[in-house]
Amino acid sequence: MRYLLWALLALVAYTLVPPFVKLATADIPSDVVLLVSNGILVLAAVGIILVSDVSVAPYLTHDRAIYAYGAGVALTVGIVSYYRALAAGPVSVVVPIFGMFIATSSIVGIAFLDEPLTARKAAGVALAVVAVYLTSVE
Repeated sequence: MRYLLWALLALVAYTLVPPFVKLATADIPSDVVLLVSNGILVLAAVGIILVSDVSVAPYLTHDRAIYAYGAGVALTVGIVSYYRALAAGPVSVVVPIFGMFIATSSIVGIAFLDEPLTARKAAGVALAVVAVYLTSVE
């Protein structure tokens, strides 16, 4: 159950990201805000690796490293696009559309990772689409 505490902490912390990005990009280019905020993330990741004494090198060529590289590319495209969208549009529209990744990731998990499709999951995805529509249409 410890993962639930981490998930709740992530929720609380990530809830603050869009408003902070929106406030920062009012006067600072989104690419600069991206560099600063994600630079802090990189520094934190390096610090965690150093403190945990995990060797990174053997994993750079691991059989599954290609997925880490793919995640990095997808994360880069997603976050750069997200910051630019936040700089240009309202948080109340951008965040729900971006947040659809929760439903679309579930669909990818079902389609490609052999995760079960249940009636409840299908209803959840459908309700997520409705929720995003209702919250993002001005």
